[in-house]
Amino acid sequence: MEAAPVVFVIDDDASVRSALSNLLRSVGLRTEVFASPQEFMHNAEPDGPACIVLDVRFPGRSGLDLQRDLTAANRPLPIIFMTGHGDIPMTVRAMKAGAVEFLTKPFRDQDLLDAVAVALDKDRVRRAGEKRLDELRARLGTLTPREREVLQLVIVGRLNKQIAGELGVSEMTVKIHRRHMMRKMQASRIVELVRIADQLGLSGTAAQ
Repeated sequence: MEAAPVVFVIDDDASVRSALSNLLRSVGLRTEVFASPQEFMHNAEPDGPACIVLDVRFPGRSGLDLQRDLTAANRPLPIIFMTGHGDIPMTVRAMKAGAVEFLTKPFRDQDLLDAVAVALDKDRVRRAGEKRLDELRARLGTLTPREREVLQLVIVGRLNKQIAGELGVSEMTVKIHRRHMMRKMQASRIVELVRIADQLGLSGTAAQ
């Protein structure tokens, strides 16, 4: 089962942290609050869908700095920025870097709740994609070196006879490797295998 979603609230104003936490909890969302970006960076990776509600301005490193730090650390959590001093260049930078929303204080409670719903859905989609890719990589890892060679030649359109010639083996041997490879990759048709290979980044390149 999916772990309960969590919303991280990061603001240096204790009253804002409390108000936002109470609002989010009132609709059944789990929250964790932090007073600074540095404090949040020591937090462990969440087990389930998550997003960040983040003030832009802090003493020292800003919310935009945290956004860059998370990207560099490969922690692509969706971010909802909030500020009382927003300007157009700041908004553009935040949105180009992948922010879900940029709310100017004071904002309506519903605007924040709507943005959080979008952000959590976005993280669910990301997590599902990563899980799917991990599963495909695990399948690829079960192939023998010869089966990987056959996989690469199959997805670029080679026929069994052509594969046999390129690998210096009999056509029957190719058929056996091909059958085992298709079973391990859980692909019943070539078009499905090509789709899987594309997701793994193997199309048109040598399978490693």
